[in-house]
Amino acid sequence: MTVDMLRAVGAQVDEPETGGEPDVWRVRSGALLGRDLTVEPDLSNAQPFLAAALVTGGRVTVPDWPERTTQPGDALRQIFTEMGGSCELTEAGLTFTGSGRIHGIDVDLGEVGELTPGIAAVAALADSPSTLRGVAHLRLHETDRLAALTKEINELGGDVTETEDGLHIRPRPLHGGVFHTYDDHRMATAGALVGLAVEGVEVENVATTAKTLPDFPRMWTDMLAGN
Repeated sequence: MTVDMLRAVGAQVDEPETGGEPDVWRVRSGALLGRDLTVEPDLSNAQPFLAAALVTGGRVTVPDWPERTTQPGDALRQIFTEMGGSCELTEAGLTFTGSGRIHGIDVDLGEVGELTPGIAAVAALADSPSTLRGVAHLRLHETDRLAALTKEINELGGDVTETEDGLHIRPRPLHGGVFHTYDDHRMATAGALVGLAVEGVEVENVATTAKTLPDFPRMWTDMLAGN
C-alpha cells in the first residue's frame, strides 16, 4: 500500500528483479506531486462485522470498500462467499449477506494470515470440517495464535487440532465459557464471533481490541442493534 501511494505522487520505487534480494525497495529522491489521496478503510478490521452476517444469516454493509486494493482483507469477499454468504460491491460499499448456513473450507491463508482467527471462529460453527493452511508464522504473532485458537475453541467443546502449518477444525456443538484473548485483538474479535452463536460466551479483556479498533465494543453493539 505504501509503495502504491508513493508511486501515485510521483516517487520512483524500484523492486528487485526475480532472483534478487527479497523484500527490498529502493526509493529514489525527487520532487513529489501534490494530489488528493483516498485512505482506504482497514479491511482486516471489517472482518468481524462481515463474519457476523455470515454467522447470524444477517446483512451488513461496510462503507467505502475499494474496488481495487492490495490489502489482505479483500480476500474475505471470496473466502466468506465460499463459506456460505454472498456479497455485492456498490457505491455504498460492500454489502455482505449470510445465508443462514456456514460451510467448511480448505484454504491457504499464507498471504492473509491475520484473517486466520476470525476464519477459525466461523469454521468452528460450520456444517463441515475446515483446514486452514500456510500460517505456521502465526505462532510468532502477538501470541501463538494457533495454540491459542486451539485451546479456546476446544475449551468451549470444539475439536481443533494444530497441523504443521495451520489448523484442522471439526465443528462440534459448543457451550458457554470464558474465551481468553492473550492481549491479542484478533483473538478478542474471534471470541465475539463465537458468542453470536453460542450462549454464555464471555470474552476476557475485550478492551485489547483498542490496539487497532478502539471503539469495537460500541461498534459491535450498534451493529447488533441494527445501527
